[in-house]
Amino acid sequence: MDLTAREVARLLQESERTVFHLADSGQLPAHRVQEQYRFNSVEVQEWAARSSHRIAPEVLAAVTGRPPATGLHAALRLGGIHAGINSDRRDTVLATVAALPTWPPAVDRELLRQLLVGRERVASTAIGDGVAIPHPRDPLVLGVDQPVIALCLLVRPIDFGASDGRPVHALFALLSPTVRQHLQTLAALAFALHDEPLRTLLRDAASADAILARVLSLETAAGRGATTAGDR
Repeated sequence: MDLTAREVARLLQESERTVFHLADSGQLPAHRVQEQYRFNSVEVQEWAARSSHRIAPEVLAAVTGRPPATGLHAALRLGGIHAGINSDRRDTVLATVAALPTWPPAVDRELLRQLLVGRERVASTAIGDGVAIPHPRDPLVLGVDQPVIALCLLVRPIDFGASDGRPVHALFALLSPTVRQHLQTLAALAFALHDEPLRTLLRDAASADAILARVLSLETAAGRGATTAGDR
């Protein structure tokens, strides 16, 4: 467990009292270590994405001492944007995602399917507004050497058990080589998905070029903001 309540409060931009309340009520994943709460950074980031808490990548870097996430656009180009995915059930669409030809050759597709399905049965990766971010709970077992994101645009929205009740029409399937890079990439993706023009492109099943251009624009703007903040 790598975060204290004070660090989580900084990440979520909430008071420590609020963090303790969320932990005490079971809303925020937490673990007792010697009578004190400790928090897993991956679990906190996943919870924040599902709960619509914005965690800017530069804030994550300041709290954890890790550099901001980079390469969201590059990760999407690697994994590709796949329109017209036609499935009628969650497990079926996850099987389709696992079988995509754009995953690195070393990825065991059947193992990936099992990991994605198993992850959803533990807790939904839907973050609301028709978007889900399926990913293995343990990023190390698939042996990728850099973050890869495959965006799948569904013909028919599918129920993923999202907290807002909306069925999912867009899935960003994420594979990462390390826990650190998983956390960084998830933070960058969740932050980008607060952008209304990007969400509109996803709802409209826009072209791959249009989606990639918007992601690149957001990533470039975030890089400028991080540089400006560092110069203060």
